[in-house]
Amino acid sequence: MKVYYDKNLDAVYIKMGNQTPDGLVETSEGINLDTTSAGKLVGIEILDASKKIDIKTILSYTINFDKKLISQKVAF
Repeated sequence: MKVYYDKNLDAVYIKMGNQTPDGLVETSEGINLDTTSAGKLVGIEILDASKKIDIKTILSYTINFDKKLISQKVAF
């Protein structure tokens, strides 16, 4: 997943994979879901993003680890 923000357009795009969308579903004004013909979600577009979400939050991330996995050795 990749998140893009265009400051000039005030638009956020969340790309969910590498598939090319075939259609668009507008869930509410300025919030669009890009889908394939099979109905798979491949992207989310948010227009006037700074009015709808905290841009700093969407452009940051948190990683939560399972404590069981941290205590085990992992070989690469």
